[in-house]
Amino acid sequence: MTIGAFHFIIFSLAVFRLTHLIVYDRITDSIRNLFITYEEETDEHGTIERAIVIAESGWRKRLGELLSCHWCVGIWCSFFLLIGYLSFPYIFSVVIFIFAAAGVAAIIESIVIQYL
Repeated sequence: MTIGAFHFIIFSLAVFRLTHLIVYDRITDSIRNLFITYEEETDEHGTIERAIVIAESGWRKRLGELLSCHWCVGIWCSFFLLIGYLSFPYIFSVVIFIFAAAGVAAIIESIVIQYL
């Protein structure tokens, strides 16, 4: 199987967006909250920081560690999208394209917010 640069970029953008959805987006808070809780802490400058508290043991700890690590989730998202594409190319081409477009939109939005 040969993958060109264009397809690799599209796939990478899809993995980026799916990973961000799972690890950071509010819409998936209800899933993460089963394994992770958050505590707010105020530093010496008065800035409020959000600290992640992972379950202490067992399978909830393992899933909490996974869901709090964008590197780990990125690997599993890559695996899921690739296996899905190899098994059901028509369906997963659409899924990958949608996530890639959303990834580009997120990058553009981040740039726009930074300079406005």
